[in-house]
Amino acid sequence: MKVAGVICEYNPFHKGHEYLLKALRREGFDAVVAVMSGSFTQRGEVAILSKFYRTELALKGGADLVIELPTPYAAATAERFACGGCEILKALGCVDAVFFGSECGDREKIITAAKATQDEKVLLCLKEYMNDGEYYPSALKKAVGDIYGNEIAEIISSPNNTLGVEYAKQLLTSSMEIRTVKRVGESHDSQKADSFFASASFIRNRVKNGESVSEFLPIRTDFGNPALSNYGERAMLAKLRSMTLGEIENLPDVNEGLHHRIYEAIRQESTVEGILARVKTKRYTMARLRRILICAFLGITKDIQSLPVSYIRVLGFNSQGELLLKEAKQKASLPFVINVAKDMNNLDEMTKKTLEIDIRATDLRTVFEKSPTACGQDFTAKIIKA
Repeated sequence: MKVAGVICEYNPFHKGHEYLLKALRREGFDAVVAVMSGSFTQRGEVAILSKFYRTELALKGGADLVIELPTPYAAATAERFACGGCEILKALGCVDAVFFGSECGDREKIITAAKATQDEKVLLCLKEYMNDGEYYPSALKKAVGDIYGNEIAEIISSPNNTLGVEYAKQLLTSSMEIRTVKRVGESHDSQKADSFFASASFIRNRVKNGESVSEFLPIRTDFGNPALSNYGERAMLAKLRSMTLGEIENLPDVNEGLHHRIYEAIRQESTVEGILARVKTKRYTMARLRRILICAFLGITKDIQSLPVSYIRVLGFNSQGELLLKEAKQKASLPFVINVAKDMNNLDEMTKKTLEIDIRATDLRTVFEKSPTACGQDFTAKIIKA
């Protein structure tokens, strides 16, 4: 069986995602493993639909086996997000290639950009730019441009390219092949749509505004009870206002005195957007700040986010995915979590910490729903079978 892996959010599953899965099928792959974010995403936002429903849609849309990307990796930097996804795909022991969409669509350029970000000359230039006050994304782009030229530097400035570069960095020494498919339709964060494709952020905004999105989705999707940031704002504020300065300092990606800015903003502002706006500077991107606040809400500390991937949580599969899962169980280098209540008893204490964050994230996501559902879904929801 020839197996492809994808690392995704499917927030929600749209025609661009379907396009990628069809493309890898055309290239001769028999099965697809999707490592998918659970309840919160890499942008530091709540997933609009539950991970269980998104698993169902992914299986209908072309995936065969869906595995959850643990929350400490899902709500993290592009580097950490890619690391978590790639480590799971490696651990399965049966994945031949990793596919991802990118703006450039050029595998060799993505690999060159990945190597460039690890080049000692580039890192030296990066340090100099950072010392001059540049914030990291801009400094890295300039440093790569100085050594490798503007064409390669441009690759690391687009969202999907950036993730692709991070995937490539994780896979350069792996036996898994690196494959990319050129992204079609509107750009990653575009608030426009062409006649067929629309970005996930465009679709989410339409849902938030009560507008129809069916023409942009390959599968009928029920948005009757979406999770949106504004629904959970008071819960977020309550958590943030209860935190000490030391607890904020211990959050992932908080350094250089940023905890003081966040602490003061929490005490001065009455909305989450107000807190973000007060803390935001050229040095701190909005996505980074949103991730920090989500980590605060979920109780993810620096120590927890630095833990290695230590289990493979199966969310769903179809008949082909079931065969793949049987093969993976013979080859995998990490334990599987299929029945949470049963399997977590076989995990060591450090691994349980990460799984407990996933369970907490599932429970707390419900406060962002239009009509909050019950807690404990990780224990009550059955494996999705298509």
